[in-house]
Amino acid sequence: MKINYINTIAMAGIVGLMIGCKANPKPTYTKGESDVVLHCSGSEYRSDKKNFRAYATGESSDLEIARKKASSNAKAALAAQVETTVKSTTDSYVNSREFNNVEEIEERFESLNREVVDQQLNDVKVICEKLTENNKTGKYKCYMAVEMNGDAVQNAIETRIKNDDRLKIDYDYEKFKETFEKEMEKMSNR
Repeated sequence: MKINYINTIAMAGIVGLMIGCKANPKPTYTKGESDVVLHCSGSEYRSDKKNFRAYATGESSDLEIARKKASSNAKAALAAQVETTVKSTTDSYVNSREFNNVEEIEERFESLNREVVDQQLNDVKVICEKLTENNKTGKYKCYMAVEMNGDAVQNAIETRIKNDDRLKIDYDYEKFKETFEKEMEKMSNR
């Protein structure tokens, strides 16, 4: 009798745990709050060691203007990310090479960086685009994620350096490539 009683209590406890574990508790919100869906965002839309990626939205009562805003905002975010990475790469590269004319080389690299970023923005591709319409306001919202290949940026920099006589003299492609790849790896770990 005592064993049956213990078994019954044990089974009731196990069943209670199973029911409690299966139930998905509803999130608690402060009054007036709800979940927000951000299309085209998340881990698959983040930059990694191969690609630069950026996400943005645009909103307007005109569908095409919403798309243009999202595209413009995403490209601006992408350009800032590429520029930061390339600047960090060139700063590390220049400092590791210890050129005699460091300041002049840094200025030339900065100019080169701007040219490359501007040029590469032509090769941006849209990897996700979702459009929604607010039923109350009639406004459209465009969610967009864009991507630029890291190798293309690296190749563009190399081409520009090879065409600049002063930079070409002190340029070590393998060292630059190694530095660039380290910066791209950092993005994957963010």
